[in-house]
Amino acid sequence: MHNPPTVAIKAKQLVSPYGTRTDNYYWLNERENPEVLDYLKAENAYFDDKMAPVKGLEDKLFTEMKGRIKEQDESVPYRDNGYYYYSRYEAGGEYPLYCRKAGSLQAPEEIILHGNQMGQGHSYFAIGGYAVSDNNEVLAYSTDIVSRRLYTLRFKNLKTGEIYPEEIANVEGAGVWAADNKTVFYAKKDVNTLLPYQVYR
Repeated sequence: MHNPPTVAIKAKQLVSPYGTRTDNYYWLNERENPEVLDYLKAENAYFDDKMAPVKGLEDKLFTEMKGRIKEQDESVPYRDNGYYYYSRYEAGGEYPLYCRKAGSLQAPEEIILHGNQMGQGHSYFAIGGYAVSDNNEVLAYSTDIVSRRLYTLRFKNLKTGEIYPEEIANVEGAGVWAADNKTVFYAKKDVNTLLPYQVYR
């Protein structure tokens, strides 16, 4: 493949308070459009073809950079409402484990979110954040499995380990608990701009 793939021009007039402009490639934001997906595949194939001569160097650099990262790393614990919270990585694992200890750093570890287990079966996985209720019994946390930072908010009973069936899609982070241990404030994100624009409870 010697030449980069070409992309069709489909002019669209965009009107805003600042005037009207023409965007010839606006149609490329249609994420489910087969023509867009085919174009992206062609771009990736072109990239792979052009980078093939340095694939060995790419692999070498990746291995070298990865070797500088501690496989078993741990964050500095912080105290909140009677618990010490921290995250850590396990050797060979890709995602963090979020943990806590009651009252003392010498107390038994409680894993509240196991990123490696949660990420199984997904080509992409990220935890957007978490928040624990004031009574330390319910965990609100958010995850993204698409890589658009449109998180889904879920709730986990920290006493039983049960994950409740209720889910809230397209949120920012994990929200904030009210003092009643029942109410969570969270921000909804616009699916196009990816910006938070509404606050719910």
